[in-house]
Amino acid sequence: MLRKKPEKTIETSARLLNGLTDKLTEHHSLTLDEYEYLIENRTEAAAGALAERAVRIRREIYGNTVFIRGLIEISNICKNDCLYCGLRRGNNSCERYRLTPEEIIECANRGYELGFRTFVLQGGEDGYFTDEIVCDIIKRIKAGHTDCAVTLSLGERSRKSYQRLYDAGADRYLLRHETADKAHYKRLHPDDMSFDHRMECLSVLRDIGYQVGCGFMVGSPYQTSKTLAKDLKFIEEFKPDMCGIGPFVPHHQTPFKDKKQGTVELTCYLLSIIRLIHPPVLLPATTALGTIHPMGREMGIQAGANVVMPNLSPVSVRKKYELYDNKICTGEESAECRDCLDKRMKSIGYETVIDRGDIKKEGSEK
Repeated sequence: MLRKKPEKTIETSARLLNGLTDKLTEHHSLTLDEYEYLIENRTEAAAGALAERAVRIRREIYGNTVFIRGLIEISNICKNDCLYCGLRRGNNSCERYRLTPEEIIECANRGYELGFRTFVLQGGEDGYFTDEIVCDIIKRIKAGHTDCAVTLSLGERSRKSYQRLYDAGADRYLLRHETADKAHYKRLHPDDMSFDHRMECLSVLRDIGYQVGCGFMVGSPYQTSKTLAKDLKFIEEFKPDMCGIGPFVPHHQTPFKDKKQGTVELTCYLLSIIRLIHPPVLLPATTALGTIHPMGREMGIQAGANVVMPNLSPVSVRKKYELYDNKICTGEESAECRDCLDKRMKSIGYETVIDRGDIKKEGSEK
């Protein structure tokens, strides 16, 4: 069993880190103790070695392409009271909004003109968006744009609901697990939310046939190397099609307003590890990364990520979808946002592509 703080020389510690990197690259698996050691003993050299391996493996699968997703933030109304989220129902200062189905379709139509072939409908758990309403929106988007994928990120729903949305044409579902440690989950969420139910939802989504995405915050309150190791082991075992991780950024109207935010360095380190755990995974360089560092999204791509998500929401509502403080890209028109990310990716040798951007399964020729 590995000790977290072994009394070894720097050279011996470096050899051990290199050995774990080799093992992860070859077998895509480590023990919980090994993941914890890798996190606990992170160095600049270890991060560089992991990033180099991650980028090489990603290029073997996807080349230098970066997939773009058109994000449409359909509502900032949420029944939940998560302690970290600016949209929590207890935030009485939040100016609430809800896009109409027609506004959502208009955003998708505009996005299609700009080259987007995946639309991500994201929102709080807003009771207005019943199965009937969401199914109609999905069908209208797919009828107008038959070469596009629709991704939903609408929180926890019933199996029957997930099935109806899938039958209507939804291709993917993003549901961040937030943490794979049950005790940690309870410290981030109110008592009426269940770790077991969150994990059950992910299992149901996979069973129905969705391309499924999970994910977690990096540097969230009470997070430890051990809880992060559990996140990595969960990703190894679940093998999500997508995995969204980003640094925790506090919001001034939450109980965690004074908590320390996550770092770009640890986030990028974990992006590299996740790429080595599950090489074909679709891995976003998130807006939160760009929020805490002006080159955060570029750094994420250089660590192994291969997805960016420009905002297609109406400019009039973007500042209202405030999950955390100082969120970037709230004032740009959709075309400006797309053009900006194109230039940013080209500046580091990558190219955004007009493509649905499906995960490449083993043996796929796509």
